[in-house]
Amino acid sequence: MSIGTDSVVTIHYTLKDDAGAVLDHSEPGEPLAYLHGHGNLIPGLEKELTGKDTGDALTVTVAPADGYGEYDAALVQSVPRRALRGIKDIKAGMRLHAQTEEGPRAVTVTKIMGDMVTLDGNHPLAGKSLHFDVRIEGVRPATEEELAHGHVHGPDGHDHH
Repeated sequence: MSIGTDSVVTIHYTLKDDAGAVLDHSEPGEPLAYLHGHGNLIPGLEKELTGKDTGDALTVTVAPADGYGEYDAALVQSVPRRALRGIKDIKAGMRLHAQTEEGPRAVTVTKIMGDMVTLDGNHPLAGKSLHFDVRIEGVRPATEEELAHGHVHGPDGHDHH
């Protein structure tokens, strides 16, 4: 069965940046299971996996626009430290959840200068080309429940509720 919309796909993957540093990978013996065609993977990777089959291996480079988006300088802002009350020991590199006009957004503390804290609302991989090595372990049709929920359940797709 080849991969198409509503397939449950199980993959092993390694993600590297332009310099070849490993950014993320599936754990040995624990492949990633996802529901194809439902926005559970970045668009550029999902597009390349469409039509592939169990046992296929591929190397995919995903441009920022098809990954986590271009870097948007407008998502970077400095706020007074007092705006982050309740958060102890603020350090560069911390990930926080901020309330914005568009709802909650994950932000990264990038700099602390005196009383000002710089927050970056870009995804940490925004603006980066992503290099995936992928091996397809399995493809099966989704169950009705998985389709209703928009994600995988069961032994390959750990549903933690």
